[in-house]
Amino acid sequence: MDFFESTVEADGERLACTVVEPSAPAGPLTALLMHGAGSGDRHRCLPLARELAAAGCRAVTFDFAGHGASSGTLGELSLARRARQARAVLERHAPVGPLLLVGFSMSGQTVTDLLRRPELAVRTEAIALCAPAAYAREVRELPFAAPEFTNTLRTAGSWRSSPAFGTLAAFTGRAVLVLPETDGVIPAEVTEALDAALRARPAAAPYTRLVLPGADHLLGRWLGDRPEECERVAAALLGAD
Repeated sequence: MDFFESTVEADGERLACTVVEPSAPAGPLTALLMHGAGSGDRHRCLPLARELAAAGCRAVTFDFAGHGASSGTLGELSLARRARQARAVLERHAPVGPLLLVGFSMSGQTVTDLLRRPELAVRTEAIALCAPAAYAREVRELPFAAPEFTNTLRTAGSWRSSPAFGTLAAFTGRAVLVLPETDGVIPAEVTEALDAALRARPAAAPYTRLVLPGADHLLGRWLGDRPEECERVAAALLGAD
């Protein structure tokens, strides 16, 4: 497989990207892998990207603004900006063809934000939500540094207004929910609500729930140390499990 780096100019920022090209492409399929918040960056996604590329799927990952090698300030980022930046990377590196969308932690919400765009929803064959989060509809446009953002997150049950649940219930492609054995970040009730939304879909919509024994919330880092588990997640996403 081949790796190449690029920079995407979008949303007033320079976004650092890594593209992993398979040695033997299985078709036009492209996976977009998105890291979580905090100290996350695209390198956390590379082990799974490599595993997908080994199976013939082109893989793209990038640093959101304020993360890794991208420009910007983390406090100025928002959920809405994350979605815009992800769309810009897709427009540059996967403007056409079928998609796999993979989101770790905060990017579980970003996956559903992308699915709300009809032009992307129709192209998306599968999604993987890895220790995913869901956020209140009211905080979508708020910078992460805004007190209102933090205050809303601290309000019990605020996540219930997230549009993520309805979006997932309407998605008819393959869905994989990847969970750590112990998650000290995402409340169990959020996880179960996301699981319920995925189970509410038509019976013909494939769904896999994977619980990784011994894993914690930082699934990207954990998978990077365990190639066999990384392979299992990739196989489930590709429908080869």
